[in-house]
Amino acid sequence: MFDFDALSSAIARQTVLCVGDLMLDEFVYGEVVRISPEAPAPVIAVRRSETSIGGAGNVARNIAALGARCIFVGLIGEDDAGKTLAAALAGEGLIENVLIPDPARPTTRKVRFVSEHFSTHMLRADWEKASPASADVEQKLIDAVLAKLPRAHIVLLSDYAKGVLTARVIRNVIDAARKLGKRVVVDPKSANLAIYRGATLLTPNSREFAEATRSRAGTETEIAAAAQDAMQLADCEAMLVTQSEHGMTLVPRNGDPMHVPAHPVKVLDVSGAGDTVAAVVAVALAAGADWETALRCANAAAAVAVSKKGTAVVTPAELRRRILPHASLVAEEKIARHAGDLDGHLKDWRQRGLRIGFTNGCFDILHPGHVKVLTAARGACDRLIVGLNSDASARRLKGQGRPVQDERARAEVLAALEAVDLVVIFDEDTPIDLVRRIKPAVLAKGGDYTRERVVGHEVVDTYGGEVLLVDLLPRSSTTSLIKRAREGTL
Repeated sequence: MFDFDALSSAIARQTVLCVGDLMLDEFVYGEVVRISPEAPAPVIAVRRSETSIGGAGNVARNIAALGARCIFVGLIGEDDAGKTLAAALAGEGLIENVLIPDPARPTTRKVRFVSEHFSTHMLRADWEKASPASADVEQKLIDAVLAKLPRAHIVLLSDYAKGVLTARVIRNVIDAARKLGKRVVVDPKSANLAIYRGATLLTPNSREFAEATRSRAGTETEIAAAAQDAMQLADCEAMLVTQSEHGMTLVPRNGDPMHVPAHPVKVLDVSGAGDTVAAVVAVALAAGADWETALRCANAAAAVAVSKKGTAVVTPAELRRRILPHASLVAEEKIARHAGDLDGHLKDWRQRGLRIGFTNGCFDILHPGHVKVLTAARGACDRLIVGLNSDASARRLKGQGRPVQDERARAEVLAALEAVDLVVIFDEDTPIDLVRRIKPAVLAKGGDYTRERVVGHEVVDTYGGEVLLVDLLPRSSTTSLIKRAREGTL
């Protein structure tokens, strides 16, 4: 469970040391208009072109876009592409870069020719020398990283196998980070995961994972089994396997595997999506997030990244909208007047593999205690349904003079909250029928309840659901607020 605003504020106080292969990404947009008379090759009518910081540099940009500081260490050649990258990085306010010049190699440069109309890649041209850096350059990289390491809260290694992250550089960085008690996230390229031994988290995509584990693992169970074997070799705490449209699976070495489905989006460009995932996981962990929170943030960020053209960054506002997709709906669109109105939402959310949460109450005068429970409940699931006692139900429970606000007003106030995805009004004294209908993965209530007193706990027990009790805030009670108001002691 997590409070997005609190997490975002914590991220802004973190510094990530990012080391990896820097690239210059160029995108040339146009359309094929004819075949060349000189050879059987298409002729692209160029309409525009863009350049951006790519490779590990895109990881650094994503870290900065999320509000954290980034210390970036990488290599450039003594060429125009290197100068372009150095100037671009210098213009990024939250990135402090240490670029080691290597006269023996060109700056890695990738030019993609993209159909403007269809948003598809037609051709890519690469300028690179992918051989490992020389011993002299290796030492300069190591010295630069070790000098900056004490200032970092977490280390991120972005390996594109272009020569920066040699076995010697990796070993020195991970060993030094562990001595200082700092976590290390690795976006790996090598199929030999042993070279990353001692890292905290590895984030391979499905192809990289298959090559490294020599497996065809496809289901969550198969991935978890193969990942456990791989983690023994790599001596890491967890492995996050990204699976494009099939979502992501995170396997902790000690704990149950977690899978989240991909968000449904129109994919425009997958370039750099892995960079975004690595960046978000690193800043979330640095800010104190647990594995599940980091996973859900990374999954949401990936959906934002692939819906943009080119190597894109994700901002906190974009991440918030993806994590809380119903926050932009007007209140009326988030209110179900009858339990039967639930079915369409439940069918859609279940088909997408989303984790559904439920809580309930009268919510007569909304106060910070209510907000805390709702925020915590929403942090533990993908969609939160709130059962709201109708006026008649609230009157039977609370007595004459209650509720102070009618059910429509109470529903609209609840629905206006970002944490709430749907409000369902019910007439019964308890929400047991709703619990049976919804079958929530998470059933949440305030900490003034014991587990046994939570209506519906026995229902969620039958399918392994979770009962979440949220600590209450002192002096946060509608009844006490009304009493103090009447006594004039507010």
